Amino acid sequence: MDSIKVGKIVEGQITGITKYGVFVSLEDNYVGMVHISEVSNKFVSDLNDDFKIGDIVRVKVLSIDEDKLQVKLSIKKVGAAARKRKKIEESGSGFEVLKDKLPIWVDEKIKELEKND
Repeated sequence: MDSIKVGKIVEGQITGITKYGVFVSLEDNYVGMVHISEVSNKFVSDLNDDFKIGDIVRVKVLSIDEDKLQVKLSIKKVGAAARKRKKIEESGSGFEVLKDKLPIWVDEKIKELEKND
């Protein structure tokens, strides 16, 4: 099992898709699963939208159970170092604009409610 090690990125073939994860066949008779939370940093509603049985995927090995020949995998962590988020620079005056507008909005709403009475 030299090709499957924790932290290594490997290729495998999708053999099954469920509502909670994607099963991937790896080398040396190992089977891995990518839990839905390890597919993307964004919300994933249906794995069938992004994957099909037979697809070849690159995955990162998170853990290995030698006795069961099972592997926990991640797709979102493949190349994660290259996709580090850039720091968001602040602009504007934050909540100051809301603070200034709030009294105006409250007055408008009060007038609207009084008009409807």
